[in-house]
Amino acid sequence: MKQLIIDTDLLLFRATAAAEYEADWGGGVFVASTNIEQAKDMFTSMVQGITDALKSTDVVYVVTGSNNFRYTLTADYKSNRKGTRKPLGYAVLLDWLKENNPDRVLCKDNLEADDYLGILATTPNAIDRIVVSDDKDLQTIPCTLYRLGELRTFTEEEADRFWLYQTLTGDPTDGYKGCPGIGPVKAEKILSKPGDMWQNVLNAYKSAGLTEDDALLQARLARICRHSDWDSSSQSVKLWSPTN
Repeated sequence: MKQLIIDTDLLLFRATAAAEYEADWGGGVFVASTNIEQAKDMFTSMVQGITDALKSTDVVYVVTGSNNFRYTLTADYKSNRKGTRKPLGYAVLLDWLKENNPDRVLCKDNLEADDYLGILATTPNAIDRIVVSDDKDLQTIPCTLYRLGELRTFTEEEADRFWLYQTLTGDPTDGYKGCPGIGPVKAEKILSKPGDMWQNVLNAYKSAGLTEDDALLQARLARICRHSDWDSSSQSVKLWSPTN
């Protein structure tokens, strides 16, 4: 039986967002409320759908820890999300999940759930795991990924290509810009050129009037951590560099 390591941030958000209601009290006053039992039922139903589809009940819930190492790289990372909030009941639902699965909810400080999923999925000699997430960023990890109802295995070359693709195009959702003037079509052309993919990415940045440091920053922001990027002794991220 394969172990399912689930991007739980996403499920918690979906369940609590669906259980949140807005009431118009008149006079321009609106009040938000939630039904936490409904959120629990929806969360349970989503997990059941995943375990049924993948025929495994060995589930690990991975959530984002406090802080994020990318905030130390640039203040722009996810700055577009400032002022937004999680749905009502999010923290309550997470506490409920932890109470009922004390050994099955995992997180690490300074890591997003994506990063911890990537580290777990690429740990040498680990048990057979399937990453469960609808987040496109998990396609930058060499793993077996269950995404949007489809099961697919990504090789290291495929994962590296998608990571460098995002290094070129940027990701407005996460607030990093990529290389100016490069969209999906140009990015694919650059990555399809002969030679080393990173060197081709670097050449594109230099052609745009930017530096190697600029390219390296975007690559580090785009990269989801793998086992090789994690120092278990210091419990810290080893920032990627072309010489690693």
